[in-house]
Amino acid sequence: QVQLVESGGGLVQPGGSLTLSCAASGSVFSRNTMNWFRQAPGKGRELVAGITPGGNTNYADSVKGRFTVSRDNAKNTVYLQMNDLKPDDTAVYYCTLLTSRVWWGQGTQVTVSS
Repeated sequence: QVQLVESGGGLVQPGGSLTLSCAASGSVFSRNTMNWFRQAPGKGRELVAGITPGGNTNYADSVKGRFTVSRDNAKNTVYLQMNDLKPDDTAVYYCTLLTSRVWWGQGTQVTVSS
């Protein structure tokens, strides 16, 4: 059983920054790919960023140059550093862990508004 707990969301003004964290339970974290998804109101879920066990990363075009994903295997935690936030970044952000299935966290709300 895997549990993922996101934190760090909130309200921020355009141009501001937030760092999301996702803590994973269990012993599988270091061996598996972690992804961040988001879902804006009225839209489907979008893959935002991912990081492999070896640290290779990928990003959606919409966040390249503004978001950075990282992981600390010793803490079983993945991070999403978000800079220069825009109103279009407003969404619920979810982390996932990929094993033989996809495990989802409960999500954390990010609202970008003046």
